[in-house]
This record gives sequence, C-alpha cells and structure tokens, in this order.
Amino acid sequence: MAVNMKGKHLAALHDLTIEEMQEIFKVSIDLKKKLKAGEPTPVLKGKTLAMIFQKPSTRTRVSFEVGIFQLGGVGLYLGPNDLQLKRGETIPDTAQVLSRYVDGIMARVFAHQDILDLAKHSRVPVINGLSDLTHPCQVLADILTIIEHRGKNLKGMKLAYVGDGNNMAHSLMVGCVKMGMHVSVATPKGYEPNKMVAEWALDDAKPTGAKVEVTNDPVSAVKDADVVYTDVWASMGQESEHDARVKIFKPYQVNEALVAHAKKDYLFMHCLPAHRGEEVSAGVIDGPHSIIFDEAENRLHAQKGVMALVM
Repeated sequence: MAVNMKGKHLAALHDLTIEEMQEIFKVSIDLKKKLKAGEPTPVLKGKTLAMIFQKPSTRTRVSFEVGIFQLGGVGLYLGPNDLQLKRGETIPDTAQVLSRYVDGIMARVFAHQDILDLAKHSRVPVINGLSDLTHPCQVLADILTIIEHRGKNLKGMKLAYVGDGNNMAHSLMVGCVKMGMHVSVATPKGYEPNKMVAEWALDDAKPTGAKVEVTNDPVSAVKDADVVYTDVWASMGQESEHDARVKIFKPYQVNEALVAHAKKDYLFMHCLPAHRGEEVSAGVIDGPHSIIFDEAENRLHAQKGVMALVM
C-alpha cells in the first residue's frame, strides 16, 4: 500500500518516517526509469512550484525547475530581488500570500527558521532546498545513488563523513541511520555537528540498529567505510573564514592516503561544488571510486519523487 504524503512539509529528514523515505526512493526510481524510456509522467499537470532563492545555486535551481516541468507543472523562480522580503515583508505573510497562488513552495535559505516559518504559515507543502541546518533533498539524492550502486538493502553499511559538521553532515547522519547505515563523522575540534541533530540521529538509529559516531580522527572514521563523503570547508556565507578554515581543516583532506583505510571498493561522494586540492584531492574526486555526477543527476530524480508525493 502506498504511503500518503500529500501536503507534507519537508524541513528535515528527521520529519520523515522510514516508510516515507522508502516511498520517496520507490517513486524516484520509477520516475527515473520512465524518463530514461521516454515515457511522459505529467503527474503534476497544471501545478505550480514557487522556488524561493535567498542564495544562488546551480543544482538546486536547475533540478527543481526541470523536475517540475517534467512532471507537467511550472516552476516560478523567485530570487532575492523578486520578493518583498528584501523590503521587510515577513516570512509568515509571504507564505500565506504565495500559498494562495501556488501548489508548493521550495526554499533555499540562510536560516533554517525561515523554512520552519514558511511551513507553519503555508497552506501548501514546503520543501527545504537548503538551510544552514539541513539539506534533506541532497541526502535523498545521495542515498538514492548509493542504492543504485549497492542495492536496496543498505543495512550494516558504513558511511564516513570527513570535514565540517555542517548541514550536509547533519542530513547524512539522520538520513543514513534511517536506512540502517552506520555513520562516522570526523571533524576538527570545535566543528562537530549540532548537538540537537546528533540527538535526532541517535533517536532515528534506534529502530534500525545503526550506529552513530562523532570523532576528531579522520582515519578511524574512514576505516572500513563503504562510502567516503566530504563537503567544502567554508559554506556559503562563511567566505571570510575561508583562509583560517583551510589551515584548521588541512589534516581532514580526503586524499589517497586517507581513503586507503576505507574498503577497497569504497564509493566517494561530494555534494558539489568542490574545491580540488582543499577538501578533496583531484585523484580521489576524479578517480574510479567517485560517483559525484551520478549523485548530482539524482537531485533531479529524488526531488521529482518528493514533489510527486507531497504536491
């Protein structure tokens, strides 16, 4: 029996049940197969998605705009200069106005509270396209990619995340344990994941038996890992910290020496954009274990799955 997610908000993967996540993957895989076969899937014909962008993006904008089009709907890009938010209109008022016009809202924002406020005041489903706390759509695409490469049963596999304990680390911790994957996060001291999100991950791990580890030792994190993941050391909005972070994070570069501790057939993943020579060596990201472009493509398919279900 299909899981009914119509009207559901997606602020964080912690909000989803294991069954809802599995339904997203099922629908995403089906939509991807039909697209590759040239079969139309106008399941959202006549629907409109408002796409709020407080910060620019390549993958988020293109994948959502193309995705809603392929589902038969229309995406409306709303950049920082396209809304009255810049002139002081509140998030609650924006949410109430937009939800009188559109069938769904996707927002890529700086503050996670903006996602929560949009969801609280919207009559239509709100999808988090990225916030400072979580990046749920990226991790749905990541897990979909791992499923494609390793099969549907991910229970007992290990994902190692090395770098900044940021929104990517947060969503990977929660999303992977829901699938039964063990997660080990290695960060420099002072850059560990948010404690609230760590508690979410521990709670979400209980039904699946997955383990969650946070360490300052990248070698122990990567040891026997099936998947090695990293992200930029300075996220958008942290540009002024870049030079200082490069010095602090240098021992956390994912390079040939570090991945030698992972399983021989490990997969390398990165949400992109990447800085070769900083968080990852060119030899790793462009090497035979890298699946970064499969991962990038799956943003389209995973988000189509989400939109098809909630809209």
